[in-house]
Amino acid sequence: MHASIWLSVALVLIIEGLGPMLAPRLWRRMVLTMSQVPDILLRRFGGGLVVAGFVIYYMLTKTIN
Repeated sequence: MHASIWLSVALVLIIEGLGPMLAPRLWRRMVLTMSQVPDILLRRFGGGLVVAGFVIYYMLTKTIN
């Protein structure tokens, strides 16, 4: 279990690092645009990502076990 958590963290770090590494100007523009978005929209977007993550996690654990 601990190894899969660390693998997940590593994968998130790799994916998050691709944007600034491959397209720093575009990534900076996206971050600046996101800073202008109202808080309620960011909360909804973040909540959607959390729900999607839980669904994917649940589906993967069901198929593995």
